[in-house]
Amino acid sequence: MLRALHLGDLLVAVPALRALRRALPDHRIVLATTPALAPLVELTGAVDELLPTTGPDALTWDRPSPDVAVNLHGRGPQSHHALDALSPRRRIGFRAPGWDGPEFDEVAEKHPHERERWCAMLAAHGIPADPGDLRLPPPPGLPPRRCGTPVLVHPGARYGSKRWPARRFAEVATALNCPLTPVAITGSADERDLAVAVAGAAGLAESRVLAGRTDLAQLCALVAGAALVVSGDTGVAHLAAAFGTPSVTLFGPVDPAQWGPPADGPHVTLGDADVRRGDPFADDPDPALLAVGVGDVLRAAARLRDHPRSRTPARAPEAR
Repeated sequence: MLRALHLGDLLVAVPALRALRRALPDHRIVLATTPALAPLVELTGAVDELLPTTGPDALTWDRPSPDVAVNLHGRGPQSHHALDALSPRRRIGFRAPGWDGPEFDEVAEKHPHERERWCAMLAAHGIPADPGDLRLPPPPGLPPRRCGTPVLVHPGARYGSKRWPARRFAEVATALNCPLTPVAITGSADERDLAVAVAGAAGLAESRVLAGRTDLAQLCALVAGAALVVSGDTGVAHLAAAFGTPSVTLFGPVDPAQWGPPADGPHVTLGDADVRRGDPFADDPDPALLAVGVGDVLRAAARLRDHPRSRTPARAPEAR
């Protein structure tokens, strides 16, 4: 299976991965994906082996031809050609030259959410998949929830179009910080300067800045045990959905109907679709994102305090 993308891309594919695990119980499931995602791959319970791959062009395979090749990476020729080169007996993906399957545009029209699209693609190949099967079990060694459970504020995002202004994140952090729910600022090493600036403007000690100090496994544990996650439309928001952690996610260029959390979970999405520009690669924040005020976020957080945290257990891996 090929899904060599980013954190959020892997998490929206979890229902499809588990469906394939159930449909192919006697097969060894090898997922070609970004090696840094190994802690998450293990938590899915659906994969036997991670094949480190940074993209379709980097896919290498020095073993006998696989019985089945599954394209969960995309619908374009690059990913299809990479899997064709393995000479699999069976191909599962969207329709392309040499590939049977549903037309992507027809599926996307009926199923706008990325998670649902992959499940619909599998269903067209005779493999039933549940788009709601996205929950992950708590990471090993997660301590019990107690007083002092943190609120995580995550101000960074890969592209400027998805970055809410730092001063607004600081105002949110100031308002939410209290002894029962101390605020911590998360992010990657590249986002540490941003996180330090937000913490400083919020009056938080630099010890509350976790950006650049956590690997993915540690970030998973933080999110799984948090009282609340406030972020833009980025990977940490998908982690909150996967662990059932209450979250407020700020959407700019992307429609939450395509990439947002489940509607029935303890999650609130904010953004003004009426002014959405829709360019995810722009350097400046999308107008839909800028339309969200600090008060909007704080009101959403207050609503989530009264929402029972989702306790639906993650589905156990299939015995095999």
